[in-house]
Amino acid sequence: MDETRGPWRVHGTRIAYDNPWMQVVEHDATRPDGKPAVYAVMCPKHVAIAVLPIHADGSIEMVGQHRFATDRYEWEIPEGGGRVGGDPLEDARRELKEETGLTAMRWLQMLEVDLSNSITNEPAIGFIAWDLTDGEAEPEGTEVIEPRRLPFAEAVQRAVNGEFRDMLTVAMLLKAHYMAANGLLDAGLARAMLSGE
Repeated sequence: MDETRGPWRVHGTRIAYDNPWMQVVEHDATRPDGKPAVYAVMCPKHVAIAVLPIHADGSIEMVGQHRFATDRYEWEIPEGGGRVGGDPLEDARRELKEETGLTAMRWLQMLEVDLSNSITNEPAIGFIAWDLTDGEAEPEGTEVIEPRRLPFAEAVQRAVNGEFRDMLTVAMLLKAHYMAANGLLDAGLARAMLSGE
């Protein structure tokens, strides 16, 4: 039985690839112009979770690690995978602790976006975390992570300059800056973040 997806018609689907982290689903389809097509969608089995940890002085915690897919060393905010249908805040707390050792008393969900929506249905949820307490990081066996603390203004400028390539990092930094500058965050937190400008 055919299914309609906007201007596309889907005649059937099959799982072309499956592993514990994702599936690739191929759709036998008709394009909007009436021509036949096979449209493949990469479907992660997790939700992308991002955390922007902000210290009392307005500096942020970033992590550096080699990313296999791009074969590059990247500087990012703490990120990881959350459970589909799970509690994103619980997953964010876990990721922050794993990658940095930090725990946070205060949290604000500030971002919900789709990543690369032409080839994947992966959603992402981002949080600001503050009132931080230090602890021991607990990285997974796939992670070799280097922590680094940066002034918020410097991190925003480096994102604008293209030095940070991870889209969630860039989006979180720019939205946090907008929110701080426009009175959309806790006043004390915003003052600390913007004090270096």
